[in-house]
Amino acid sequence: MSRTHTLTVALLALVATSAGAQDDAALVAKAHAIHDKAIKIDTHVDFSAAAMTGPAPNYLTGIERNKVDLPKMEKNGLDAVFFSIYVGQRPDFSDSAYARAKATDLALFDALHTFAETIAPDRIAIALTAAEVRRIHAAGKKVALMGIENGYGIGTDITNVALFYGRGARYFSMTHNGHNQLSDSNTGDADGVWQWNGLSPLGRQVVAEANRLGMMLDLSHPSKASNLQVMALSKTPVIASHSGVRALCNHSRNLDDEELLALKTNGGVAQMVAFAGYVKLAPPDTPERAAAVAALRTEHGFGARGGAVGAGGQGAGRRAGPTDSLFAIYRQRMAAIDATFPPPPRATVKDFVNHIDYAVKLIGIDHVGISSDFDGGGGVDGYDNAGESFNVTLELVRRGYSAQDIVKLWGGNVLRVMETAEKFATRGR
Repeated sequence: MSRTHTLTVALLALVATSAGAQDDAALVAKAHAIHDKAIKIDTHVDFSAAAMTGPAPNYLTGIERNKVDLPKMEKNGLDAVFFSIYVGQRPDFSDSAYARAKATDLALFDALHTFAETIAPDRIAIALTAAEVRRIHAAGKKVALMGIENGYGIGTDITNVALFYGRGARYFSMTHNGHNQLSDSNTGDADGVWQWNGLSPLGRQVVAEANRLGMMLDLSHPSKASNLQVMALSKTPVIASHSGVRALCNHSRNLDDEELLALKTNGGVAQMVAFAGYVKLAPPDTPERAAAVAALRTEHGFGARGGAVGAGGQGAGRRAGPTDSLFAIYRQRMAAIDATFPPPPRATVKDFVNHIDYAVKLIGIDHVGISSDFDGGGGVDGYDNAGESFNVTLELVRRGYSAQDIVKLWGGNVLRVMETAEKFATRGR
């Protein structure tokens, strides 16, 4: 990154901070008009089957510990969500391990179909095409889409890609955190140990199969080498469903300039993620705070590493967890810890939009979008749940983005990529 580029991003942030304190009614009204016009699509949200289909309160009535549910989406929040069909990466590559992973994926598909088709069909519907996203939105309903986060669940059977596509998946990520049978993971950055130096032979077959079906390929968790190979092989544009800019936050989950420029050449879109740890690296907790938080999490069944939404955890929403009443107690106890041992400063909406600014300047407005990783650890101050999405639009308006730009960022760009994948598949049949 050049010194000029760094200074430009810093200046934009400073100007935005000053402007934010002087918002007038006309600017806020303009932002609301643009926000209402845009189809606001989040390309990566985690969920648990139990929260979606279990006894009330659930996704229908609202869950305190979840950052996304129907009430929060309907609070002028998100219009469409790619729900993550996620399975954790394991070092077990036996047939039985693949079978368990596949069963986990299928259970998540089942839960989402049950929710949209049986529990709340009057409020949300599943979209399988870009045209259906627009049609469902125009009808006044929220839109559910699906994406595969970790191809581990297909095992070694390439036909499972078509099976998952048939259940509704419209993007596919090769791996999660850990190398697997398809690809190296970003986590290889930690020790420099790679299994495939990018894609495996089976992973290369998956690229072709996804193209054939009209399924987008997702770059957010694989290694840089894998991502560059996917973009070189794919006949259609790709997405990074939930990633940030590595030049602004040096985390292996983020995309460096070479990857971003390759994505522009590919015609794809990088969905900037509002995940505090990928937006800005925060200093570690003090030993006293770390000990207090670890003890509380262990007491409430979250484990020492976290997992509680709103408490800096990762992976929340992927399991049932404690009851809402216990979670309320947990939140109260966390507030007391925060008062005694203040946490490090958390990334804000302004920090998040700095990533959007950087990417737009480097690769253009047509190749950047917005995501959150809500209920998988995502969130920043000011955009910490689906109901706060307006704050992102307001910050974009403050920085001079036009209505057309913001419509592209919130969903127009990813719908273009989705349509391109669909058209390629139709031509090939």
